[in-house]
Amino acid sequence: MLTASRYLALFFFLFITVNALGASRVQCGAMKSKYVPGRIGYCAMLPPSYDAKPGKKFPVLYFLHGLGGDQSFLASSGASNLIEEAWDDKRLGEYVIITPQGETSFYINSRDGHILYEDFFVREFVPQMERRFRLIGDRSGRAIGGISMGGYGALRFAFKYPRMFISVGAHMPALLEELPHGSAGAGLGAFLGIAFGSPLNERFWKENSPFVFARTTNLQGLKIYFDCGDHDNYGFDGGTRQMDKLLTARHVDHEAHIYPGSHDWQYVSQHLEESLEFHSRAFGLTK
Repeated sequence: MLTASRYLALFFFLFITVNALGASRVQCGAMKSKYVPGRIGYCAMLPPSYDAKPGKKFPVLYFLHGLGGDQSFLASSGASNLIEEAWDDKRLGEYVIITPQGETSFYINSRDGHILYEDFFVREFVPQMERRFRLIGDRSGRAIGGISMGGYGALRFAFKYPRMFISVGAHMPALLEELPHGSAGAGLGAFLGIAFGSPLNERFWKENSPFVFARTTNLQGLKIYFDCGDHDNYGFDGGTRQMDKLLTARHVDHEAHIYPGSHDWQYVSQHLEESLEFHSRAFGLTK
């Protein structure tokens, strides 16, 4: 039978052992911006050795949530458990994953000029995260990814600022080269929110599309991954195929997949690790 003193000794042994091994953790906060009203929240998932190696700098993946999500979606969706398991099993190299609050912005400067999210992200958010956390702070250690609305934002940021990121990954990205008309267009307009104007301004949508930058920007050196379900509820599988054809025609190296599935978390959960491992290889952390 253990005495109280032995219980205490065992507790401290376990405490020291766990901390020596290291454990991932999530740190959340918020910041003010001159480009976006209010305070913008964020959550950073820090890998197991982040606290154990205080002198080390880490690569970072900026992971953009979809419409209806927020900065805490990695934890609320259960994705953080998948990531922790991949770290524990060494399938995934250790890098920081930061998710900013995006609301319904589509991560662009809105048509009415009220929410300048692109300016916030590029000019304020990334520099502040690099000051707040121990991040490498250059292209070789900076990646971007996202889901749905966040996939749109990730591809757009990476294609517009290809010297800023080493890799981009997107699941079921909100890609449409042409907006549908009639009832389908009206329904999609409700999904897209007010970032592109209310009512939806087709010209503004086209001007901000990732397709614009995919056609004109030098993307050599940028590692690109994207996928979509073959029965996507919003027809984004069509846009994904068009993006694949465009990049192929331009001889831009990329990895594109159409898998069975629709536009939901079940689909993402089946393929999330693929993009995370893609970034890990881009950082040179795994083979």
